[in-house]
Amino acid sequence: MSVLSGKKVLLGVTAGIAAYKTANLVRLFIKSGAEVKVIMTPASKDFITPLTLSTLSKNPVHSTFYDKEEEENELWNNHVDLGLWADIMIIAPATANTLSKMTNGTCDNLLLATYLSAKCPVYFAPAMDLDMYKHPSTKNSLDKLQSYGNVMIPATSGELASGLVGEGRMAEPEDIVSFITNDILSTLPLKGKKILITAGPTYEAIDPVRFIGNHSSGKMGFEIAKTAANLGAEVFLVSGPSFQKVNHSLIHRIDVKSAEDMYIACHKYFADVDVAILAAAVADYKPKNIATQKIKKKDAALTIELEPTKDILKSLGEIKKHQLLIGFALETNNEVENAKSKIERKKLDLIVLNSLRDEGAGFATDTNKINIIDVDFNQNVFELKSKKEVSKDIINEIINKLYA
Repeated sequence: MSVLSGKKVLLGVTAGIAAYKTANLVRLFIKSGAEVKVIMTPASKDFITPLTLSTLSKNPVHSTFYDKEEEENELWNNHVDLGLWADIMIIAPATANTLSKMTNGTCDNLLLATYLSAKCPVYFAPAMDLDMYKHPSTKNSLDKLQSYGNVMIPATSGELASGLVGEGRMAEPEDIVSFITNDILSTLPLKGKKILITAGPTYEAIDPVRFIGNHSSGKMGFEIAKTAANLGAEVFLVSGPSFQKVNHSLIHRIDVKSAEDMYIACHKYFADVDVAILAAAVADYKPKNIATQKIKKKDAALTIELEPTKDILKSLGEIKKHQLLIGFALETNNEVENAKSKIERKKLDLIVLNSLRDEGAGFATDTNKINIIDVDFNQNVFELKSKKEVSKDIINEIINKLYA
């Protein structure tokens, strides 16, 4: 998954020979996890068919202000709705004619009307012949459009449709997607930050087939990892046994089983990160002796001697330097007092408290209800939300701390 995953991309196609490349451009946006809608100028349909782009985008392609469903039944294409729908608008190819109209506010087709209504970032990829690209009027259009806040994806040099060689070729689809991805990343609040996150349970072996564990699903930790990565952070996700899935170019998943495995992994990455969020439900105890063979069932009671596992959170608190350290507390009584004590004992910057007494909170649910407490014991209590939304609340608190 890339930062484009879940983004709504509105692609405007104008009448240049490079329009044939938009089929691959749509495919690449879809592959990145984006939802794509396409607006074509009427003349652009001479270079690529709406059917091609509709099939690839899985959405109707719009070209005029209304579609004739029947002879007397016309369906209006609302340019305002299209402009407001988009998270990103990209005009590719952007011909000299369209660039000039964008610069001067000329509004004689659906694409230009939508451009003028768009509230999202607008990218444009110029495409024209060498002499047109070098003309002072084109340079004026390029400069003015950027002064309006639009982002230009520079044309490249190469062989042009006229046979000339020089600037004016539209950037290749792969380069357009890469450009937009990098531009988005550069504006994200966690760009350049490294975050260590733990998630899920740990399994402490009793014998080759049995273990001590808990009901943690890992959902909360995985959602935090996704949210952090979507805001530009490079994430090291240390996960105990979990069925949760993640596919993101900025998330490195490290699978572990036991508390000892998680301890080793956390200490491996901690020195190089800016933030550590320990959301895993680590076992507090483990069997002192692990049987090498499966323990056979007997009528007599079975006694297993337990010993404490290493306290990962406390061990990181003792060696932290520049890092923000965030812990979790799942309590059943005296919740706030226990959480405050944990902050002091383990040298935390924040603690995320949830109570099993709150309906919808805790293990294996899709929701959570949290109270975030900082080192000065200031509390921020949130209502019951989905774990995806809760992860945003947690990351926002961390961002506030990072840039305070």
